[in-house]
Amino acid sequence: MNNLDPRPGVIDRRLDAVERLVAVSGGKGGIGKSVVSAGLALVLARQGLRVGLLDLDLTGPCGHLILGIDTSFPEESFGLIPPLAHGIRFMSISCFTGAEAAPLRGADVSNAIIELLTIVQWGRLDYLIIDMPPGLGDALLDAVRLLRRSEFLIVSTASRVVVQTVQRTLRLLDMVQVPVAGIVENMQRDGYAADPDIRALARDRGLPFWGSLPFDACLEPAVGDPEALACTAFAQALGKMVRSHLLAARD
Repeated sequence: MNNLDPRPGVIDRRLDAVERLVAVSGGKGGIGKSVVSAGLALVLARQGLRVGLLDLDLTGPCGHLILGIDTSFPEESFGLIPPLAHGIRFMSISCFTGAEAAPLRGADVSNAIIELLTIVQWGRLDYLIIDMPPGLGDALLDAVRLLRRSEFLIVSTASRVVVQTVQRTLRLLDMVQVPVAGIVENMQRDGYAADPDIRALARDRGLPFWGSLPFDACLEPAVGDPEALACTAFAQALGKMVRSHLLAARD
């Protein structure tokens, strides 16, 4: 992208009426980042708030599957209007590719992210939840650069490999001066306390530890059914976190 590209300025204007941008990341795939993103959007929408969910995973988008959202091509009016489903404004590359793969590489990844952010008219939202691309490469760095007001919610599991990847993610975010709203432990097993490594990581960096989300066997059968999803132990625990950390700041 050269210095004359007007699209970053357009992206800022598209997001002018969004109060808070919360980017959900963890630096690694398979940690439940997408279901946390979708769950956050669902919980916030059920609080009567104006919520959007942007799935920025270009290679494996799944937010629409988790929430049972139709990904037909969006309505156009001076840009694309994210469809409203279950009280959530939703946008994903799957709205353009359907079930087909999007084999992007190099500069094509950056251009796809920039174009998606440029053409979407989010309107007035209280929260835009962003399901961030996995990894610590170009896609994440582009999103950080273009979503200037974003704050990160970091998802980890008790795996030592995941915790080390989260450490790298936090160092990167610190280096580019992006705020971190907190850290969540996902897929906590019954009978175990919050993982001490994750707690220590949050404490040592002066970050809020939001708590632990349970490994919930009822979650997979609820995928695609927001009513069932909202009744899971996972969603109930996430709702408590939202009320304690996100919504408490509004009061």
